[in-house]
Order: sequence, then structure tokens, then C-alpha cells
Amino acid sequence: MLLLTAAILVIAAPAAAQAAPRSDAAVVAAVTARLLHQSATSPAVSATGDEARITVTRRNGSWAFGTAVLVAPHTRDAHPTGSIFVARAEAGRWQVAFDGEPAFSTLAADSPVVTETERKVFATPSPTYAGGDFRTGMALPFAVGQTWTLTGGPHGWGGSESPFSSIDLAGGDQVVRAARGGTAYTMCQGWIRVIHDRGYSTDYYHLWSSISVNGAAVAQGAFLGYTGTDVTCGGAASGRHVHFGLRQNSAYVPIGDHGIGKWVFVGGAAYQGGARHGSAWAGPGSGLYNYGVLGFTQGVVDANGGGTLTRRSGPGTGYAAIGSLSDGATVSISCSANGTTHTGRYGATALWNRLTDGSWVSDAFLWTGVNGAINGWC
Repeated sequence: MLLLTAAILVIAAPAAAQAAPRSDAAVVAAVTARLLHQSATSPAVSATGDEARITVTRRNGSWAFGTAVLVAPHTRDAHPTGSIFVARAEAGRWQVAFDGEPAFSTLAADSPVVTETERKVFATPSPTYAGGDFRTGMALPFAVGQTWTLTGGPHGWGGSESPFSSIDLAGGDQVVRAARGGTAYTMCQGWIRVIHDRGYSTDYYHLWSSISVNGAAVAQGAFLGYTGTDVTCGGAASGRHVHFGLRQNSAYVPIGDHGIGKWVFVGGAAYQGGARHGSAWAGPGSGLYNYGVLGFTQGVVDANGGGTLTRRSGPGTGYAAIGSLSDGATVSISCSANGTTHTGRYGATALWNRLTDGSWVSDAFLWTGVNGAINGWC
């Protein structure tokens, strides 16, 4: 591992860029300069310290790959930030791109130091966060069927700053697992990042006995480490837990409104928000049961206050009632159509969903992660 301070690198980076960039030192200088520039222009990053840790994990001629981390102060409301990088030397200069950036997938597609498995993940088109699609295909970061405590509701990766991308979880068997399949990387001791499809990645910090990985493929539920209090790269931890963060397109994004483990997270003041499964609410100190992954054509019944949701023979209340669904139930949707208008937790809609059993339910009482049809029109 190469450890250089920001003061040295800001001076050294221009000189390194002019020389033949074949050494690891030249890679480190270029990556650090890029990392510090990102830190200076991003409010979510600028709260970190000024110590850069650049680890070149792979080299092949003019190509390099590794991790770039800014170490945080060892204080409350501080956490390290960092990226996976791929770099290429051209005309005496290093071109550097971080995970989630468009240039990253472009460079990775041509790089001999990137595996075929990684290319498939890196090349997946990334939706824009503001597009309103909050489906993640993720479970909670522990075993399906267990209940852990939400010790801290949505808050920033570094603490109280926005966006509120992160939550704190503790309890259960203490085993932290990948929320979704992807490729895993050790950012520093106690900190694992898993890069998923659709532009998402997830961060897991404060781990004890975490795996040491450099692009290993992991499945949903794969072992990453144990909850702990590790702060090797900065920050503080009181009581063993995992600090779980959500990223998309190379930046931390609000975890609020996203569905994870069939819970929908809801923000508020830092650490004070919670999550909802159907009409059931869980705030800080409450248990979160891991229901597993919600499929991309599935929804969770939210009867908006408990009770049941009526299943009908067609898209509207004028059709016969043919059964009901309990609050919190998971349903699979085959297609959608417009019908009578109803108002649920998230507003009024005329959209109805045809379930795979042939019955229909109003979209006003389902959480799907999308404001519209999720499996085409009937």
C-alpha cells in the first residue's frame, strides 16, 4: 500500500504527468490529484481528512487498477470516502476514472487488467437517480429471515451531512452479507464495497474479519465480514454494527424511497428516519426483518393503515371482488391498465395491476418503486 499526503501529491502530480508514466508512483500521483480534486468540489466528500491512500492492485503496461481512499479524522460524524479506479497512460499522462463515472466503464471495456466478470457489471447502463426508479433488487445486508436492529435511521455516509445515504444495523448473528450480487473490493481494512448492476454500489464499514477481495464475484447473501467497530480509515464507532451506504453513478444517494429487503426507507432528521414494510413502521431502535429481494416486477401491499387489499376480476371497483391480500404481502405483476382512481399513501392514481394469478389490484395500494407500469401494459 502506498501512503502519501495530499500536500506532497498536489505538488508532485503535474511533474509526474509530464514524465513517462510507467511507475506506480506516477499512477499514485495522478489518482491522488484526481481524488483531491473530487474532494474539493463535492460537499459530500470535503468533510474528510487530507490523507490519501492509493493502492495499485493491478498493473499491465500502461494500465492500472486499484482503490483510492481519503482517510477521515477519527471523530464522530466522519467516515472515509473513496473509489475504485481504472487508469491508462496516453501521451505521457494518466487518464483516471472512478467507479460509476461514464469514463470508468469506457476504460474498463478496453483494459487488460479488468476481468470479463467485471466488464459485465461496469458496462451495465446506469439509470439516472432522478429518473424516479427506486428499485434496487437488494435484500438487507444480513441473512434473509433474521431481524436486526436499526440503530441509526437514514443519515450521511459521514454523519449528519446530506445526502442521507446510510443506515446503521446491529444484532442477529453479526454476519454482514452482500445486499445484492456484484463484484467486491476491499477499500481499506474493515471497509468493503460491492459494485452491482444498474449503476448501484453498496458500502459496508466498521467490519471485523472482513474478506480481502480485489474484484471477486459475490452473490446476494455472500459473507463480507462481521459487525464491528473498526475505524482503520477514520471515523468513530460506538458498539459493533455495520455502517451501510448506498451509491449510484459514483456518488452517495439518498437511501430514502429506495426499497431494500422489502422495506422502503424514509428520511427525516439525521439518524431519526426509519423504514416501512406495507403499513408497518420501524424507527430507530426497532427491528427490521429481512424479507429478501423484491423482484423488479413485484410489489408490496401497503393498505395505507393496515387491513387488507381487495382483489378484483378487472381494473376497477365495478368488477367483482374475488379475494383479498394482507398488508405487507408480496405480489407479482404481469401487466397494468387504467381503471377507477384511488388514493393511497403516495397519492391518487388510476393505474391497476394485473397479478400473475389473474386478479387485479389498485396501484394506489402497492409499493413497486416506480410511478407507473413496471411490466408493460395489458
